[in-house]
Amino acid sequence: MTKHRCGWCLGDPIYEAYHDTEWGVPVKDDATLFEFLILETFQAGLSWITILRKRENFRKAFDNFDYKKIVNYNQKKIDSLLEDAGIIRNKLKIKATISNAQAFIDIQKEFGSFSNYIWAFTNDKPIKNKVKNYKEAPPTTALSDTISKDLKKRGFKFVGSTVIYAHMQATGMVNDHEVNCFRYNEV
Repeated sequence: MTKHRCGWCLGDPIYEAYHDTEWGVPVKDDATLFEFLILETFQAGLSWITILRKRENFRKAFDNFDYKKIVNYNQKKIDSLLEDAGIIRNKLKIKATISNAQAFIDIQKEFGSFSNYIWAFTNDKPIKNKVKNYKEAPPTTALSDTISKDLKKRGFKFVGSTVIYAHMQATGMVNDHEVNCFRYNEV
């Protein structure tokens, strides 16, 4: 018996594995939340599959997304990242990753963890939507607008509402699995 999956992931083994094991699973770990946030910022303007295919390269290039290391990146490191064909070589996004690492640390200091901060927007519970077809899922919501504005106020870059909504989907803050997807009730 085959499992019914969300339509957006069908036909690509990388997409299907990501869908089946990660997408929509509530994430409370700060390191993982940071990784997804950075990957989502690099995805802006590109397809998610492009990022997934380069994910291991991103992990190597960005010290496994260790924000405590990233915050100290200097020009030499930035130059080496700009030479790395295994990642998206966008100077503004690379610099934003460094400044976002600092803003991330600042939020941790204020709220005890980034998880405490971000999950407070949903009262620490996933929002379970009833998406029948993935094409019906919105690209943004009033809540992603609010979070985006707050993150920007705190110094984050490349965190528009669309990026934030995608982050919310990826980290399980919202469950946008199609209602007939086998993962809908699992997450």
